[in-house]
Amino acid sequence: MTGEQIVFLVVAFFTLAAGFMVVTTRNLVHAALWLVAALFGVAVTYVTLHANFLAVVQVVVYIGAIAILFIFAVMLTRRDMRDQGPQMNKNWWLGALLAVLTFGGLYFLLQGWEGMTKTATSYPVSFDAISELGSALVSPVGYVLPFEVASVLLVAALVGAVYVAFNPRNGDTRK
Repeated sequence: MTGEQIVFLVVAFFTLAAGFMVVTTRNLVHAALWLVAALFGVAVTYVTLHANFLAVVQVVVYIGAIAILFIFAVMLTRRDMRDQGPQMNKNWWLGALLAVLTFGGLYFLLQGWEGMTKTATSYPVSFDAISELGSALVSPVGYVLPFEVASVLLVAALVGAVYVAFNPRNGDTRK
């Protein structure tokens, strides 16, 4: 086993453990911090795959913006939600059972696939990943359709958030 494989296994175990802690911890702020740790593990995985641009985007966008925004939102709104109902879903076991069945099904489907035992090919030093990614995102034969669908979904979510924020019927009785 090479050093790169050992680093990958350690990072994969750390990322899975952090992801497990996100969904099992009872404190919402701790769950957000475990989410940051899991996202950092994904960024390290990108570095081991020599996808440095994606690693930087992972750190800046997901850890630096979204996770921190989530932590601030939790810290600012948690006072209003304190002890207003059950903190644990009664049917947590059903979600755990579905997760185990999904994992087992994916393992069963992928165990005969020859790609499971292959490793990623190394790119030459002169390979320009950023220009390749950019051309793949906007070329008609690449990922332009999923890229545009994602942008439309984000705009729809933004419009929905603005509507909910400024709708006087959302339960706010202040005038």
